[in-house]
Amino acid sequence: MSKIHNEVLLANREYATGFNKGDLAMPPARQFAILTCMDARLDPAKYAGLSEGDAHVIRNAGGRASDDAIRSLVISYKLLGTKEWFVIHHTDCGMETFTDQIMQNLLGSSLKAASIDESGWHDTGEGPGSTEAKYIDWLTIKNQAESVLEDVTRIKGHPLVPSEIPVYGYIYDVKTGRLIEVPEATGAGKPR
Repeated sequence: MSKIHNEVLLANREYATGFNKGDLAMPPARQFAILTCMDARLDPAKYAGLSEGDAHVIRNAGGRASDDAIRSLVISYKLLGTKEWFVIHHTDCGMETFTDQIMQNLLGSSLKAASIDESGWHDTGEGPGSTEAKYIDWLTIKNQAESVLEDVTRIKGHPLVPSEIPVYGYIYDVKTGRLIEVPEATGAGKPR
């Protein structure tokens, strides 16, 4: 076992010894969901004041409204009663550092981890790579506010999303911890 694997299991053992949340209901108590980025600097429980059982938190690279994220939001509403949704992207996001073409090229030459420096992304290992990266929309980000608006608009326009659900658009500032509203996105996310 790796050091990290051992650390995770040890932390879980310690957590489980004092665990007293086994009676929480499946539906989130505060009836809302957050779609946000997987970036380790973001702690939605802290920046949104959550405790276990309060809300659904859906995370992916960039906090993007992918098909799978929308699937989760629809389940959150339809089966578990959420009534409001937040799309929260963040400053200094890694999804701003590459394009689909860069990712396709990197994965086309090697499946090993890449590195970045002032001149861009570089492969650090040898091949083989795979052409499968050409068939994925990596949902990269050029402009945070525009991507929040795009995602809120996509969610609101989805045929499985009820018109009465408000979808709010925000950017989390990784330097200050503050949520900054994207007014155009929140406007596009108003209930109809």
